[in-house]
Amino acid sequence: MLENLFDFLYSVPHQLDTPWGYVLLFIAIFICTATVVISMPDPLIVFTSGYYANPLLVGLVAGVASAFGELISYFVGRGGAKIGEKAKIEGKKYNKVREIFNKYGFWSIPVFSFTPLPLDLIGIVAGSLRYSVKKFFIGVLIGKIPKCLILAYAGHYGLMEMAKFFGL
Repeated sequence: MLENLFDFLYSVPHQLDTPWGYVLLFIAIFICTATVVISMPDPLIVFTSGYYANPLLVGLVAGVASAFGELISYFVGRGGAKIGEKAKIEGKKYNKVREIFNKYGFWSIPVFSFTPLPLDLIGIVAGSLRYSVKKFFIGVLIGKIPKCLILAYAGHYGLMEMAKFFGL
């Protein structure tokens, strides 16, 4: 079953020219970012999709899908400590992220969204503190849309130049 999921995820960039292409991209990125504390290949999908389709649309769709997917970690945190324990969150990391969130508040969300820092933990912390879901979502959008646009354009121009270089 997991193999079928990865087959679907890696086939998405090749399906962007179909009528449902961007819907499939949205679903794939949502699935990747909805997983809590498990790394999925969403940056690779966005990067590759930027080569096969309009990088502006790819970046926007992927950024919005990522923001919706990250709401899962927020609601895991909102659900309480028992669910957090099931997600195997280490207390030390959780406490460190909670300190960062308490110190920087809203701005920690876009920073964690844009960088490879553990956004799932910020989501869990924000949810457990009953932080505004609207503010959390906006913060994630602020970080994810530029990140996905950069990845899509890097894929568009980077893979295009590699294809020219290798004569493909």
